[in-house]
Amino acid sequence: MAGTLVLLAAWMLAAPVVAQVDVEAYLKRDRYERMKISPTGEYMAVTVPLEDRTALAVLRLSDMTMTAKAIAGENSLVDDFWWANDERVVLGMAQRLGSRDAPYAIGELHAVNADGSRPMLLASPYGIPDSNAGIGGTIRMNLESAVFLIDPLASDQRNVLVASMLPGSDPQTRVEKLDIYNRQRTSVATAPVRNARFTADVSGEVRFARGSGYDNVSKLYYRDARGEAWRLVNDESKSGVVVHALGFSEDGRTAYLQSEMAAGPDAIFAYDPATGSRKELLRDVAVDPLRTIHRLDAYEPAGASFMTDRIRNRFFDEASPTARLYRTLEKAFPNEAVAVTSTTADGSKAVVHVWSDRNNGDFYLFDTVRKTARGIYSRREWFDPEKVPPTRAVQLNARDGMTLHGYLTVPSGREKELPVVILPHGGPFGVFDEWGFDDDSQMLAEAGYAVLRLNYRGSGNYGRDYLQAGARQWGKAMQDDLTDATRWLIAQQIADPSRICIFGGSYGGYAALMGAAREPGLYACAVGYVGVYDLEKMHKDTAADSRSLKTWAGDWLGERDALGAVSPVNLAGRIKAPVFLAAGGKDERAPIAHSKKMEKALKAAGVPVETLYFPSEGHGFYTDEHRREYYTRLLSFLSKHLGGATAK
Repeated sequence: MAGTLVLLAAWMLAAPVVAQVDVEAYLKRDRYERMKISPTGEYMAVTVPLEDRTALAVLRLSDMTMTAKAIAGENSLVDDFWWANDERVVLGMAQRLGSRDAPYAIGELHAVNADGSRPMLLASPYGIPDSNAGIGGTIRMNLESAVFLIDPLASDQRNVLVASMLPGSDPQTRVEKLDIYNRQRTSVATAPVRNARFTADVSGEVRFARGSGYDNVSKLYYRDARGEAWRLVNDESKSGVVVHALGFSEDGRTAYLQSEMAAGPDAIFAYDPATGSRKELLRDVAVDPLRTIHRLDAYEPAGASFMTDRIRNRFFDEASPTARLYRTLEKAFPNEAVAVTSTTADGSKAVVHVWSDRNNGDFYLFDTVRKTARGIYSRREWFDPEKVPPTRAVQLNARDGMTLHGYLTVPSGREKELPVVILPHGGPFGVFDEWGFDDDSQMLAEAGYAVLRLNYRGSGNYGRDYLQAGARQWGKAMQDDLTDATRWLIAQQIADPSRICIFGGSYGGYAALMGAAREPGLYACAVGYVGVYDLEKMHKDTAADSRSLKTWAGDWLGERDALGAVSPVNLAGRIKAPVFLAAGGKDERAPIAHSKKMEKALKAAGVPVETLYFPSEGHGFYTDEHRREYYTRLLSFLSKHLGGATAK
């Protein structure tokens, strides 16, 4: 007994002392999220995150005083915003029913002048104002078309170019000019395909339309000019790949296309519409183009960013003014990612966003003539980047030989035999974890855990074949990827084999419970946050929404009668690890019925289960009080089973 006490005392002395985690630092919202400068350089339009919505504000740049604002209803977000002319901002609205919900644009446009005058709801699928009242004005509740901005039309001070979709699933689409002062709309074109998205040339003429019918097969069409016939450029059913247009050269003679490839990542091509010839301009060996970089002086593609172990920018012409500016910025901000969010009309000033895996983002006003930068705003100034642990890219081989990619965050000063949290992302298809400051990863690392975010097969960013490899693989090969990654961490001696938890939200919640069922000896605990656990129910609910979603459910989930075998609600008897479930009563993506059915099955199987349900929350928790309780409970649960820090 005495010897045991001596050994226990020695272990306690050797064990690292982990301070409690300051959860408030991660719950605290940025004052601003995105910034775009006005054409004159006098104002800055910014998005402002609030508890249950995101608003837009206009600031006078000279003193950062707010001169205008636009706030919509609960669960609303500013999807994007544009300076339509020197004085007027147009914003498109989205909706998100919970913090884990992917925002979806609702087809509603608003406008407001920089000085706060003439606020106006320009278009909404829910109805239009009876007067020129702004957001919150009296609404006439007749169904209208959903309207999405295509181009702010820099050469037209009164109109913007929009796509208009009539109500209903799988709609037909038309192109219109919308007057941003009186809402008048003029028809410009009709689409040759359902669910169309459009690309205009630099003069504002719509030249490309891409969409799909009930079969979800992508088709890309092109026309030479307004009034000309559309001609088919790409049919996914014949080419086997999806192609979409990025934009045009200033003279309108060259188009830039991003195309999936039969194997490997996407490529960007220069396309000659007159001859149909293509020339490859950019392609990475591992990843797809992440975003298009435009010329500073025209809305013309100039290159693209790629995300691997960091963000890397590449250009069609390295000698171009845009490329030279980016290279100057990269030298000024080493080890950071840089992106120009907007410029003044004369190109003399640019707003530059700078971020990394240790820095959630800073904004600078860059003088392109004097080559000087002035700080505007830091998004998470309460975090010291030097004290934030870095995130590194990792690669490993799945059991079938497929190369998998992910990101690993390790607590500062520790590398081996760590408690580990496997953190699969939601989605799952086409979604991917990124190199950057990730709140969950950093919070868990501060609590003492190594965190792996694996982009399992089915994730985006790594090419069509990587994405398609996940089709119908719920609970199968996609789950094997997470298992293989967990075992890789053990083999690398990063993970303590006895202290590994799997935790995720949405699809990640499904993967967490499925991992605990398929590998009962591998995980010490599992956490499902707003997850789906009954795939038969999910298939039925999804297929009922529209013909195209019914096709999607068959293509990506599989046959309904085969999904019971990969549904965690039917596999609770295999689970040995303690489980924590959290869900919202208003969740439309993953209804709380999934979590309650999972809880019932676990209790019937004798599995220890903790729950946290909020009837007023949706697909992820918005309310500060609820978020605080959720993360406090999460850290307490993990600490109980893995030994890390709890919340303050």
